[in-house]
Amino acid sequence: MRTVSGVKMRICVVGAGAVGGLTGAWFARAGHEVCLVARGAHLEALRRDGLTLLSGGNRSVFSIPASDDPADFGIQDAVFVCLKAYSIAAMLPRLKSLVGTETMVVPAINGLPWWYFFKEGGRLDSRPIDCLDPGGTLLAALDPEHILGCVVHGSAEVIKPGVVSHNAGGNFIIGEPDRTKSARAHRLVATMNAAGFEARVAEHIRVDVWTKLIGNLSYNPVAALALAHMHEINGNEALLGLIRAMMQEAMRVAEAYGVRVPMTLDERIEVARKLGGAKISMHQDVEKRRPLETDAILGAVMELARKTGVATPMIDAVHALIAERAKHLDR
Repeated sequence: MRTVSGVKMRICVVGAGAVGGLTGAWFARAGHEVCLVARGAHLEALRRDGLTLLSGGNRSVFSIPASDDPADFGIQDAVFVCLKAYSIAAMLPRLKSLVGTETMVVPAINGLPWWYFFKEGGRLDSRPIDCLDPGGTLLAALDPEHILGCVVHGSAEVIKPGVVSHNAGGNFIIGEPDRTKSARAHRLVATMNAAGFEARVAEHIRVDVWTKLIGNLSYNPVAALALAHMHEINGNEALLGLIRAMMQEAMRVAEAYGVRVPMTLDERIEVARKLGGAKISMHQDVEKRRPLETDAILGAVMELARKTGVATPMIDAVHALIAERAKHLDR
């Protein structure tokens, strides 16, 4: 692998939207060989005008090769998968042309990832999460040995085709599914930090998955239903009461699988406050009438809760509301 300090990496970002666009821009700014997989009007703008990043009052434009077909690009050192959860099944088999024997595949996605139980070590070790990966087709489509887990804390938005606005944060947590502190994870993190990311190697990536998820599964559907920005939710005690109840239920599910979220409810809410007035992803999706990531963010937690008999009444109720809302987005 060409990941030693000072050597360019070949990096493909699959799903060059908000987080993907930010990721591609930062790697390109640092001089790495970047390519983007996108589609539709966004792809047309990337090809015509380049990728524009708005961040901290600055505007930067990057000319980066872009295509809707991963086969247009060769073997990569790292592939960042920045897709919505519902788009992964169709794309994952198409990534084989990008993946060599030592390629790292980094799913920078929301919710519980399809690979969650790969080398998890518990009674469901290497089993699929049914609502995300029926029949284990995703685990079969791409050898999970290539996967490095990833959790992203930050906020970005595609404000128009080809233009990504970075609103807050840029923390990427990278970790092996088997919890080893691998050389490849450390090399990737060092490369990311040199490129301007705030990256670190996880002690236990599933702890970081759940720490983010308890915020995602509460704030995201509430924001989408109320069409409220983060500061509006955090300024509303009634909504915060609902947020706390959903977080607490999710923490009990995590604990049933041997994961303890290392912060209190109020501490997790303080993390969310750092996003200021951001418009978070599910709110953006409702406004743009796109499908919602209800399974990855809520449904998968409900599935795991049922397997262990943990009650999640508030999560169930909010899931029913947001799932019904999702049915009406194309009307």
